[in-house]
Amino acid sequence: MRLKKLAIIFFLTPLLFSFQSANQTFISLGIVAPIEKDSLISASGFRLFGESVGRMISPSLSEEKFKQNLKLIENAKSRLYICNVMFPGQMKIAGPDVQEQAVLNYTDRLFSRAQQAKVKVIVLGSGAARRLPDGYDVNKATSDFILLGKKIAAIAKKYNVKIALENLQSKETNFLNSVRSAADVVRRINHPNFKLNADIFHMRREGELPQSIIDAKNLLIHCEIAEDKERTLPGIMGDDFRPYLKALRTAKYKGPIFVEAGSNYSPAQMAFCYQYLTKQIKEVYTK
Repeated sequence: MRLKKLAIIFFLTPLLFSFQSANQTFISLGIVAPIEKDSLISASGFRLFGESVGRMISPSLSEEKFKQNLKLIENAKSRLYICNVMFPGQMKIAGPDVQEQAVLNYTDRLFSRAQQAKVKVIVLGSGAARRLPDGYDVNKATSDFILLGKKIAAIAKKYNVKIALENLQSKETNFLNSVRSAADVVRRINHPNFKLNADIFHMRREGELPQSIIDAKNLLIHCEIAEDKERTLPGIMGDDFRPYLKALRTAKYKGPIFVEAGSNYSPAQMAFCYQYLTKQIKEVYTK
């Protein structure tokens, strides 16, 4: 009987290791989607998801609504990892019309709620909030934004939250349109709670090369992705992301990659998106 058991173990061990290798996760995948799609998110393979600040944890939400959201977050099958659109468009964070104390008060209340919701990363895109007036001095805007960023970072530390500054294409804003320029700001803020999001969709729209990811390797805590032409889910048009994935591997990036595309997709398309990205990641990470 003992010999028989040993024979079975000997036979099954290679199969077990083969199964584990086939399902090895080289990098975590998440998707930005409404929390109401939690079951679909999970069924598609994603274990992380993102929502907007405005819908989930904004200081403008009533306490009753926020508590309802906390229950939804707690019961979700996937983990709410990030919230994006940190600032509403009417709250300026760059340029001549910044009301600093109002921004800091809002930030404190926001990060308090983020801590309660166990959201560790807030993505700072907010294209309208950081848009500069035409002709405004970019150097002054950058210097002022860095000073504000240092104060925001101190509040983030208070609540154990990290900020991920996002590069945005020029169609969405006219300030910090590349990973390279956003990385320069993050370096100058020089705070462990104020880091960088490399959005590959915006990089490709702006013609920014993967090398910028490698150059910012010590700053990256977040990464986002979508197909170029119509901002579709990876796999819909068949975009090749491998040059940027290779840059992430070279940079020894340890964070997740989040799909940030539209949300009006079928269950089959979302599942295929997960499989499509997983396949390209595996190709890059096993070579």
